[in-house]
Amino acid sequence: MIPNVLLDLCIMIFGGMLMGRAAKLVHLPNVTGYLVAGLLIGPSVLGLLSQDFLTSIDIISEVALGFIAFSIGNEFKLSYFKRVGAAPIVIACMESLLAVVFVVLGLIIVGQEVSFALVLGAIAAATAPAATIMVIKQYRARGPVTETLLAVVAIDDATALILFSLSVAVAQAIVGTGSLTASLLSPLKEIGGALLIGAVLGFLFLIPLRFFKKKGNRLSIIVGFVFAGLGLAEWLGLSNLLLCMAMGAIVANFSADVDEIMDICDSITPPIFMLFFVASGADLKLSVLPTVGMIGAIYIVLRVVGKYVGALVGGAMSRCDANVRKFLGPCLLPQAGVAIGLSLAAGQVVPQHAPQIRAVILCGTLIYELIGPAVTKFSLKKAGEITGQ
Repeated sequence: MIPNVLLDLCIMIFGGMLMGRAAKLVHLPNVTGYLVAGLLIGPSVLGLLSQDFLTSIDIISEVALGFIAFSIGNEFKLSYFKRVGAAPIVIACMESLLAVVFVVLGLIIVGQEVSFALVLGAIAAATAPAATIMVIKQYRARGPVTETLLAVVAIDDATALILFSLSVAVAQAIVGTGSLTASLLSPLKEIGGALLIGAVLGFLFLIPLRFFKKKGNRLSIIVGFVFAGLGLAEWLGLSNLLLCMAMGAIVANFSADVDEIMDICDSITPPIFMLFFVASGADLKLSVLPTVGMIGAIYIVLRVVGKYVGALVGGAMSRCDANVRKFLGPCLLPQAGVAIGLSLAAGQVVPQHAPQIRAVILCGTLIYELIGPAVTKFSLKKAGEITGQ
């Protein structure tokens, strides 16, 4: 363990580059290599990075997620929704809902308490967009599956919060604690507030763009507004992902310079994203694998089945292209920060099960984050949207 922040960051960058190249040699996405690099140099294996150090660089993860969310928001063009209609919304609702339903029913069938099944199952709705976005960017995936996937992973954050809050409200009613009204209003405040403030920031973003044309100045504008969005989200207790997505969506629809803005973003974010994924890999804990038992297996397997069936059903309801129905579901496996945050909230509802919930979600994160990017690449390639790889 090296007690020097800059040297630790140096190890993360070069370790990520090395394992990213190794992953490429075996035809896996770079992000898988970054995650494996983090796992190897993190506390679970070699111990070159300490847990205290990883906690101290949380700001890197926040900044990376802010830029990722801003990038996703730029895909929310009105012209796209005029063309595809409500399909992404329907698919996002169905894949989130059926992931929850499958896990909850599976846990109840094997004899778990209903309140425990509800709060653990509700976390199954959450999907982490970061790894998916990295795969799309690396392979320059293009096509209806990719377009729909970008919209679905963005909407998924909202559907996950709503479904979790509803499940918690029912669970609290069963165990006789908490306020039903407060539980139901909480996601509306978090989602609505994030979208409103993100939209306001998006319109404010447009003002300096009219006066500053050089790339250096525009880079400063982009960084400043992403930081502002992240800071306001933390201060007001709002979803930072939804806020930055809303800001990106406004810029995409009301600025003629959106392509240049995204090119500037893409020129500075690779090392930030690499550090984020290496840190995420270092946070993965191998020690949780033997502790999850049957409940963990049910969660991990049935969440995958629910996501796949939900995307299939949602695509059929929306009359989507056959490739969208078939290949979108497997691209929704990754699960990380939001799920871990929800696991802490779930532990407060059923405190006697808090350690078990935490272990199951950490184990799921480990498995989903390591296999998810490869499955996403395989699915997009089978759909014909990754070529020349």
